[in-house]
Amino acid sequence: MRLETCYYCSSTVWPGHGIQFVRNDCKIFKFCRSRCHRAFKKKWNPRKSRWTKAHRKFTGKDLTIDTTFEFEKRRHEPVKYDRELWQNTVKAMGRIEEIRTKRERHHIMKRLRQGTLDRKAADLREVRDYIHLVRAPNATKPMEEIEMVQKAMAKREDAGELLTKIGTTVTTTKRLNAIRRRAPKITITEEHSEAEQME
Repeated sequence: MRLETCYYCSSTVWPGHGIQFVRNDCKIFKFCRSRCHRAFKKKWNPRKSRWTKAHRKFTGKDLTIDTTFEFEKRRHEPVKYDRELWQNTVKAMGRIEEIRTKRERHHIMKRLRQGTLDRKAADLREVRDYIHLVRAPNATKPMEEIEMVQKAMAKREDAGELLTKIGTTVTTTKRLNAIRRRAPKITITEEHSEAEQME
């Protein structure tokens, strides 16, 4: 079973399908469907039609240069039938297809990774340019904010070291402070009898 490729979109033309056009100079053009045949008659460039493989290769979306493509070339050399040769060829075809799909997948992921990096850079640029819309007008400058945070962190660390030297932890001191706040104030009032007050 011979599988042809469409002249316009480079997809597979299965036996019994598609259209064949023979020009006056005896050149044969095979198309997978009427859409490709119509585009060819209108003299459209396949690289400009977004749905063709030529466009995908032209824009860098598909793998173009690879050693696995060299095996697909048609060879017009008559070879004597050999069963072992055919078996090895079929095995090699499967292996080559597997390698090609793996490389194509890697190529696509590499291309998409670049897009994510570009989007992230654009987001960072946008935040940097329009930070005045997010930050309050009376807020301090970014470097000052960072210094203030660092000072606060240093103070907390110093306080933690002090408490560990004394022998209490931060949690216990917090509990003690909470108990002190909740403890009711006790006022002592002395009551005297009238006789004692008179004296």
